[in-house]
Amino acid sequence: MTDMLFKGCGTALVTPFFSDGAVDYDTLTTLVDRQVEAGVDFLVPLGTTAETPALSPQEKAEIFKLVKQHAGGKPLLAGVGTNNYPGTIANIDLLAPLGPDALLVVVPFYNKPTQKGQYEYFKAIAEYSPLPIVIYNVPGRTGANMLPDTVIRLATEVPGIIGIKEASGKYDQVSEIIARAPKGFAVLSGDDDLTFALMATGAHGVISVASNIAPKEVADMTHEMLRGHLSEARALHHRLFPLFKACFVESNPVPAKAALSVLGLAGSSLRLPLSDPSESTFELMDKVLAELWK
Repeated sequence: MTDMLFKGCGTALVTPFFSDGAVDYDTLTTLVDRQVEAGVDFLVPLGTTAETPALSPQEKAEIFKLVKQHAGGKPLLAGVGTNNYPGTIANIDLLAPLGPDALLVVVPFYNKPTQKGQYEYFKAIAEYSPLPIVIYNVPGRTGANMLPDTVIRLATEVPGIIGIKEASGKYDQVSEIIARAPKGFAVLSGDDDLTFALMATGAHGVISVASNIAPKEVADMTHEMLRGHLSEARALHHRLFPLFKACFVESNPVPAKAALSVLGLAGSSLRLPLSDPSESTFELMDKVLAELWK
């Protein structure tokens, strides 16, 4: 890649629902418009934060089309991953014709593939896909951790694999990937609380949950890091850190939806098996947001 598509702040968009469980497309439009106005660099619909496993194929397509319509030309990284090859291919067939810039593919969950299985899976996906692939490593959800050797093999041997969202929470692991990755391979933090440290080490940005709530502030932090303005970015990191932690007091995106509800931007409804935020989560978000913007 001569020009990296995905750097700075990308928001892993929530999917707002009405209380009856239907997708609230009008609110989604408002949320996407807010992201664009705040200056985020790219958008990530249909990822973990979007409750994608609970969405139908028709809903996935409609959500993506709406996001693209309102994205203002910003790059779009669409989540298509499942825990099996046919399922992921079906999602690629569904979404690739709608115009994303690249596709986010999670390390298969539940199956617990070996490093060899992970390599062969991503190689097969990349060879099939008409669009570039970004790996998503999140062992806390998948039960399988893609190790640096496998990441680097994919980055160097498989055309079309252009980056990784690294959410292992392991600084040493991500640091090794950054040090060994070929030029043009995007390393993106998948953990808001580690973004500052990882970008200081050479990561290119973040796919953020917290930027659903504070898009300008998270984007500003990444932009200061990309400019080499360490002290300014550090100040924003410390200001945002309570929000970063609060976003994970329950399973993502439960706290993020509580925060958007506190702000009056969206309802807090989720689809089962996720359940409504606890009262303590609402109280925490109310306190954290008041402190963030005092």
